[in-house]
Amino acid sequence: MSTRAEIVICGAGVAGVSAAYHLVVRRGVRNVVLVDERPPLSLTSAYGTEAYRNWWPDLTMFRFVSRSIDLLEEVSAESGNAVGMNRRGYVFLTGHRRHVTELAKEAEAVSRLGGGALRVHHDGGAYQPSRPEGLQPDLTGADLVLDTETIGRLFPFLTDDTAAMLHVRRCGWMDVPSLGRWMLDRIASEGGRIARDRITSVDTKNNRVTGVRLESESTIETGKFVLAAGPLVGEAGRMLDLDFPIFMELHGKIIVEDTAGVLPSDAPMIIWTDPVELVWGEDERRRHAADPDARYLTEPFPAGLHIRPRFRDGKQTFLGIWTYDVSPREAVFPLAFDPAYPMIVLRGLARMIPAMRAYFDRADALPVDGGYYCKTPDNRPLIGPLPVKGAYIAGALSGYGVMGSQAAGELVAAHVTGGDLPDYAQTFSFDRFDGLSEADMADMRDATRGQL
Repeated sequence: MSTRAEIVICGAGVAGVSAAYHLVVRRGVRNVVLVDERPPLSLTSAYGTEAYRNWWPDLTMFRFVSRSIDLLEEVSAESGNAVGMNRRGYVFLTGHRRHVTELAKEAEAVSRLGGGALRVHHDGGAYQPSRPEGLQPDLTGADLVLDTETIGRLFPFLTDDTAAMLHVRRCGWMDVPSLGRWMLDRIASEGGRIARDRITSVDTKNNRVTGVRLESESTIETGKFVLAAGPLVGEAGRMLDLDFPIFMELHGKIIVEDTAGVLPSDAPMIIWTDPVELVWGEDERRRHAADPDARYLTEPFPAGLHIRPRFRDGKQTFLGIWTYDVSPREAVFPLAFDPAYPMIVLRGLARMIPAMRAYFDRADALPVDGGYYCKTPDNRPLIGPLPVKGAYIAGALSGYGVMGSQAAGELVAAHVTGGDLPDYAQTFSFDRFDGLSEADMADMRDATRGQL
C-alpha cells in the first residue's frame, strides 16, 4: 500500500514531535506524518530531569535555548500550564568560600550574554524565594547568597558547612509527558498524524528524497524527510548513506520514594558544585581503601551532583542525577547501568543532604532509568538540511533535548518550509564539520561543554 505525505518525520521523541508541532500547528503544513515503531516520547525523552535553564557559557547556545524557553512559556500560557512548567530555579551550592569567586564569575559571564543581573546578598533582606508552581516571580539573572544563616533558613536540610549559594532564576522543569500529549493533540487537530511503524529505507532519485519504505511493507511518497531519531539518528542516517559526527554518553538517574521526607516537595533543582567524597563510616572506608576494585569509592568524584523533587503517580519522590562517567559509547538497548550507581549517588547526596543516610540500606532496590546524550564534538545540535535534497536533521540534542526542543522544532520547520532563519542557524549545520579529520574533531571535543 502506498500513501503520500508532504513531510515525513522519522522519530516521535520530543525533537520529532516538536518539529511536527511547528510544521503543522505553527506553519500550517497539514499532511505531515510522524513515523515511530515505539509510542511517542518513550525511548529517551521521558527519562531525563525534564528541566530547563537559560544558563549557558556561550552566546550561541544561550540564544538558542533562551528562544526555546520563550516558546515553552508560550505553550504554558496557551495550555493553561497543563504542561506543569515552573520557575523554581537552579540552586548551585558550594562548601568552600574560595569557590564563591568562580560562581560570581560564571554569573557575570552569563549576565554579559543577556541572562540578567547578578544580585549579591550579604543578608537575606532583599532575596526573593522562588515559588513552587507557575512562572512567578518573573526574575532573570541570579542571586548570590553569602549569608549562611539565610541559606540555612531557606534550606534547613542542607549540610551545615554550605558556604554560599547561587540561585539562577530562569530555570525550572515541566511535565514532559504532558507536554508531549498537548503537542500531539494539537498536531492531530490540525491534520498531522502518527504511524506506528518502522522506516526501513529511504527512496531517492538523482540525490533527492522521493519516499520512505516501512516495515509493514507499505510506502509513503514524499519529497521531504526529517531525521529526528534521537540516539538512533546515526543508524537512521545510514539509510541516506550519511555518517554523522556524533557520539553517545549514558546518563542515568535514581528515583527514590521520599517516605522519610528528606527533600521538601517545593525545593528547586539543587546542584553541588564541589568534588564529592562519598559518605562512609570509618570501617567501610578502610575496607574499600584496602580493596583494589573498590578503592575508587574512597576517592573524590567530580562535581555536578543534582537532585530535585518530583510528584508523579501519587507518590512524592526525588530524582538523583550524577554523571561522573562521560566516556563515549554505542547506543545499546535495553540500557544497562552500573549496579553501584544508586549507592554512589545516595552516598554522594549525603555529603550535601545528611538525612540521605535514611536510604543507604535501600540503594540496591532503587529504580534507575535514563538515556543517551547524543552529542557532536562541539556539543551543539545538528539542525538543518542534509546533502541529500529534501532531507533534514533535528538531532544531537545532547542533554538539552527537552529545553531546546521548541527552538529545534522551530528551526528545522523554517528550513523545511523556506522560512526566515535566525542568525545562529549556520552554527548548527551539518556541513560545519566539512574538511575536519577525526583527529580534528577529537581535539575539538569538550565532553562537558555547557553541561552541568
